[in-house]
Amino acid sequence: MTSYSDEHLTTILKRAKVIAVVGVSMNPVRPSYYVARYLGLKGYTVIPVNPGHAGKVLFGQTVRAGLGEISEPVDMVDIFRRSEAVPPIVDEALELFPKLKTIWMQIGVEHAEAAAKAEGQGVDVIQNRCPKIEYQRLFGELRMGGFATGIISSKLG
Repeated sequence: MTSYSDEHLTTILKRAKVIAVVGVSMNPVRPSYYVARYLGLKGYTVIPVNPGHAGKVLFGQTVRAGLGEISEPVDMVDIFRRSEAVPPIVDEALELFPKLKTIWMQIGVEHAEAAAKAEGQGVDVIQNRCPKIEYQRLFGELRMGGFATGIISSKLG
């Protein structure tokens, strides 16, 4: 996995308010669905983006066909697409959202050239990580699913 300091990840997660989730699914068992749902429950405004579900409502927001249908400012674009699909998404995000602060690529998603382009324009890039997992880990919520928190919560007697 790409290495990022906990301080850097915490800063990104604290400053983001509006997150466009590209490739979100309407299926509750898909990671893109439950990650987007979780982020919404944590107070982020989540804008779902998926052309196959455009016009439907998910988490109280209308699903957009593409980033170009978003009129509000976006702080972070979270990408749930294959790595080869990343460059045009990054290009569009950089063009449409002048105040964009972060491009976040989910676990298994990486694209060095697109990341370098975004970073060259002052946008932070996180690759091959999940904001839900990082949020839970950094803000003390990760206790289930086999993830170690580093906190001893009980002792054998």
